Amino acid sequence: MKLDTVVTGLVLIAAFYVVFFIGKLVNDLLHREYKLNYELVEKDNAALALAVVGYYFGLILAIAGALAGPTHGIVADLFDLGFYGLVSIILLNLSWFICDKLILYKFKISDELIRDQNIGTGAVSAGVSIATGFIIYGSVQGQGGSIWTVIGFWAIGQVMLIIVGLLYDVITPYSVHEQIEKDNVAAGVSFGGALASMGIIVGLAGEGDFESWSVNLPDYLAYALLGLILLPIIRFLTDKILLPSVSLSDEIAMQEKPNLGAAYIEAFSYLAAAFIIYWCV
Repeated sequence: MKLDTVVTGLVLIAAFYVVFFIGKLVNDLLHREYKLNYELVEKDNAALALAVVGYYFGLILAIAGALAGPTHGIVADLFDLGFYGLVSIILLNLSWFICDKLILYKFKISDELIRDQNIGTGAVSAGVSIATGFIIYGSVQGQGGSIWTVIGFWAIGQVMLIIVGLLYDVITPYSVHEQIEKDNVAAGVSFGGALASMGIIVGLAGEGDFESWSVNLPDYLAYALLGLILLPIIRFLTDKILLPSVSLSDEIAMQEKPNLGAAYIEAFSYLAAAFIIYWCV
């Protein structure tokens, strides 16, 4: 390994952490309704911890898009990392408010995380952040794009997440919002997995060089539509193959103690299917 390669790598790692730290500060400033250290250390707030970890994971994915692909020299790479890193921070934090207003719209996320320490809400918030991280990653990496293509693909991805939220409520025999508000962690984990899987599908579909909207947009929308079509199918197959002797809905929402293990399996099936779709299609 050449010394200049090592030095370049160390410089980029340091710059990456600087951008990541800025993303943390921005998130802290936008959520002055709580003090993160107090909630995590003094109140042992696992719900907020889950939401924040999801945001950090999404932030790493989003920033990484600026470094994916061939290098164009240390100066150009640092510029891309700084510029698109800041754009990613803005878009990722906007996604949190979209989740609050348009996905979990029947209650206020911050109240559920802070007042009720609702881990199910934390799981959904984490799912949206991770999904958005993949979406931004796919839109930033590659050649030929600009800030406008990043914003455009991010906006389409957010619309897809909102549609997934509506569709998920349709294909489940229980009210997702009602179950999550009742502190049903299993319902939140399942829903969060479905949201994250859509982000993986449309985000990785955006990989590659951008040629033009007429060329790239149809493929992007085709992957998104495929994800929407497969969502109910995957849930059915999970019910019949991975848990053949029980009903997912009954285990998650129709018994006195929701089955968190069943929720893990359902969330896993969504995430696994997302990667299988990406690898095979």
